[in-house]
Amino acid sequence: MKKLLPARYLYFTLFFLILHLFAVTGSRAQVPSELEGLEQFITNGMADWGIPGLAISIVKDGEVIYAKGFGVRKLGEDEKVDEHTLFGIASTTKAMTATALGMLVDEGKIHWDDRVRDHLPWFELSDPWVSDVVTIRDLLSHQVGIGRLTGNRLVFMPHRDRRTILGHVRHQPLEVPFRSGYVYSNMMYMVAGEVIEGATGISWDDFLPQRLFRPLGMSSANVSITQISEGDNAAWPHQEIEGVVQAIPRRNFDNVGPSASVNASALDMAQWMMLNLGEPGRYKDSMLVSPGTMNDIYQPQHVFSAADPLAGSFSAYAMGWNTGRYEDYRRLQHSGGTDGMNSLITLLPEIDLGIFVAGNLFCGFRPAIVNRIIDAYLGIERKDDWHEIYFGRHKNLMESAQSRRDAIEKARIPETVTSLPLESYTGIYHDKVYDDVRVTIGANGRLQLCFWDDPEMVAELEHWHFDTFRASWKNPAMREKFVNFDLDSQGRVSHLNVTFTLRPVMIQVGLYPTDYYRIVEYERTADLIK
Repeated sequence: MKKLLPARYLYFTLFFLILHLFAVTGSRAQVPSELEGLEQFITNGMADWGIPGLAISIVKDGEVIYAKGFGVRKLGEDEKVDEHTLFGIASTTKAMTATALGMLVDEGKIHWDDRVRDHLPWFELSDPWVSDVVTIRDLLSHQVGIGRLTGNRLVFMPHRDRRTILGHVRHQPLEVPFRSGYVYSNMMYMVAGEVIEGATGISWDDFLPQRLFRPLGMSSANVSITQISEGDNAAWPHQEIEGVVQAIPRRNFDNVGPSASVNASALDMAQWMMLNLGEPGRYKDSMLVSPGTMNDIYQPQHVFSAADPLAGSFSAYAMGWNTGRYEDYRRLQHSGGTDGMNSLITLLPEIDLGIFVAGNLFCGFRPAIVNRIIDAYLGIERKDDWHEIYFGRHKNLMESAQSRRDAIEKARIPETVTSLPLESYTGIYHDKVYDDVRVTIGANGRLQLCFWDDPEMVAELEHWHFDTFRASWKNPAMREKFVNFDLDSQGRVSHLNVTFTLRPVMIQVGLYPTDYYRIVEYERTADLIK
């Protein structure tokens, strides 16, 4: 079994401890007495996880009591993270989209149980009846049944517009029957954003800044990485690849923006938390959303199964929020994860407490910070350290995932050859949902895939065995996937099968192993023009 070298941990521990001793910044940086030791807890945890930069804000009783940055925006550079540093907040965007729709509910322009087609007559899914009855509430509670098409490392037509993408999504079969279960879907939140434009004539991309960011004083927040300029105070994403934390390209989520594309600072997010705490919907002296509508947004829509219902554990999805309990207190929460960044927002309304944490490395440290803060305000003393709990789980999962990956690689059959010369596999392949992929031979003599005629979506094929290949993306942060070719009865290449990982067991190990994936069968439709 491949092991992480102790030297790696020694290097990161020394490097990040030294770095964070000199890189903690923030204008609201005085630590409340309840949080004594928090900063040491954070710097120690960042060192263990290898996190270059992190920001946090805490709201209590209607005030921002703490907002601070730790570490650097990008490894190898000196710019520090502070409370104004932008992070991609990913899926914590969803609650903002739900709230924007809530504003329209207050104005009588929409209702939660309006059919999507009431506002988007052209909306269509693979099932005609479902297409006709899907409501806004269904979109926001992940109960339509459309599974993942784009997400953390899962890329789907990144440079095509939303209407074009929905033209392909209409061919995607439902993953579970309509309203029979919870299937997390960024695509359906993209549709929810389109409803805003259908009801108002204003795009989601303009509505959010005008109606939410400006009234809340979220002065640095934006809805696209295209609005981040060189030299801006913005964190750079990082990923652990083959045991090394490294900077990776920013991910553009514009085509599903209402689900995941907002960038905001810890101080921006403190204003957002204040809207959702105290009297929900009120920000300072302004009522932006009615309390009744905010209450609708927080209501559980789908309750998750509990391991032991008699133990009292409760977890559900509302509209843009996960809702449940922390000890005996109601908790609203949502995480966000994109390539190289993740975030977590947690609200405990009964004690008027909100916490936001964002880091520029995809890892599991955020809930340890949040839980430690909550415990401090609830007066809970625990024998076990939250960081040790989460980091211990991380190491165990990494070992398990690596073992499974090793088994997959051990099953590779050596010294096999392809059925045909490589030129025979070239051509254009098509699927109704995933559109075209072009197979060519690159300058190095290997096959390569180009998805959607997009020069950024290129993967090089390494022969694995027989007619199976391992594809490695041009962007190393996207990792790898398996593809294989089928031959027809005449011995000609007929199909290309691509395994899309919908969720890896552990991204630090790679896109495989995975327990949640989709195999797309592309039909060969044309030879390449010579």
